[in-house]
Amino acid sequence: MDSMNEPFVDSSQPSAVSKFMTTLSQRYQSLLDVWTPYVPHRWVFTLVIFIIFMGRVFIYQGWYIICYALGIYYLNMLIAFLTPKIDPAIYDDFEDSDGPSLPTNANEEFRPFIRRLPEFKFWYTSTKATLIALFCTFFEAFNIPVFWPILLLYFITLFGITMKRQIKHMIKYRYLPWTHGKTKYQGKEDSGKVYTNIPSGTQDL
Repeated sequence: MDSMNEPFVDSSQPSAVSKFMTTLSQRYQSLLDVWTPYVPHRWVFTLVIFIIFMGRVFIYQGWYIICYALGIYYLNMLIAFLTPKIDPAIYDDFEDSDGPSLPTNANEEFRPFIRRLPEFKFWYTSTKATLIALFCTFFEAFNIPVFWPILLLYFITLFGITMKRQIKHMIKYRYLPWTHGKTKYQGKEDSGKVYTNIPSGTQDL
């Protein structure tokens, strides 16, 4: 009977913690939206964090395995950034496919290059990875002793092989993952004049 006298609690109402997390998430997203158009500033910020991270690695002579893992992550992000969203290689096995392709003459429709990994996500994920790597340098547990020249040589070899394969892919399917230097087409300028098709015999009426 006592339970009937208890006040009704609406479980659908969000708690204070839920409201706080929602507000914090909205403010964080709005901050990212403000940073979006400032491409050079964002990358300079990430570069500063990376320099701080590398400075700690060189000064304290440790965390080489963290540095190697960060380099591999950068490489994966770079390949996704240079690769089109829809890989044209998947249409090689189909004859007369209607898949996306680049225009080969002036009469075909222009199709812009769409990246698999957009620039903002590339910057965002790279910045988070750099911050995590920098955070790990403050803990000795992540300072696993390794012979760093072997890691460096392996990374250089992996980078060379991966980029060689990516360049061959770009040459084979004839695409460039950047817009600088590409031909830009402009339409006719609007002169502001209005032309009407009036028969010559009706002009004097």
